[in-house]
Amino acid sequence: MKLKGTCAIISGASQGLGFEVAKQFVNEGADVMLCARNAELLHQAQKALLELANNRSKVLAKPTDVSQLTQVEALVSAILAETGRVDVLVANAGIYGTKGPIEEIDWDEWSEAIDINLKGTVLQCRAVLPHFKQRRNGKIIILSGGGATKPMPYLSAYAASKAAVVRFAETLAEEVSAFNIAVNTIAPGALNTRLLEEILLAGPDKVGKEFYEQSLKQQQKGGTPLEVGASLCTFLASAESDGITGKLLSAVWDPWKKLPEYIHELKNSDIYTLRRVIPKDRGKNWGEVE
Repeated sequence: MKLKGTCAIISGASQGLGFEVAKQFVNEGADVMLCARNAELLHQAQKALLELANNRSKVLAKPTDVSQLTQVEALVSAILAETGRVDVLVANAGIYGTKGPIEEIDWDEWSEAIDINLKGTVLQCRAVLPHFKQRRNGKIIILSGGGATKPMPYLSAYAASKAAVVRFAETLAEEVSAFNIAVNTIAPGALNTRLLEEILLAGPDKVGKEFYEQSLKQQQKGGTPLEVGASLCTFLASAESDGITGKLLSAVWDPWKKLPEYIHELKNSDIYTLRRVIPKDRGKNWGEVE
């Protein structure tokens, strides 16, 4: 079991990818603390995972809004009181938020997406870091996605927040490297979850014809299986990924299972990071400013 003896917090764990991550973690022997805003769905998830664990792992759950400082702090305090340790944080909770042209969107809804996706991620990290630093060990896995690496018209709050969490993760990775704490972001692929249903329900007038049609095709084809992204999370939570930090990894497109072979090259490289593209990167010679 890759995660036996470890304890993980997984946010947004009541359904979709978060639940799949929790399921894989339990199968690999980890104790887990689930959190989400919907208490009913959360406790349903906990019940299912308790049956799966069959007394081999602890499965805890606490309704939590990750955008609220006191609730996040209470979440971490609760798991420390119960297990005495936290080894892994999977910051998965996130929303699309308001949809439409930026001058027409509801500002409060736009801000809520930033509060949950960006600020909520930072709050989760802040809450576990004192414990991680004290133990001089820890793994932080942040869910990013396609919004980080390409424009997403009419979904500006989502795109901006997801790009921001990648740069935050890169920055945090350098801040805490001396404490043996790894911080990585992942893109799990095009998932057929409640977020996809939300896009289809909003319709092309709200999310744009191109993205709507792309989402419709994704629904019909089935999307990326949830276990693909969850497997990457399991890898990053395990000792197999030791030495990998400050990276944005695609569960679908990157050869992440082979990365331990390239640890030394990764440590001194900007591979799998967000960076500015300049002409020479594309084989262009446009001259230099004198």
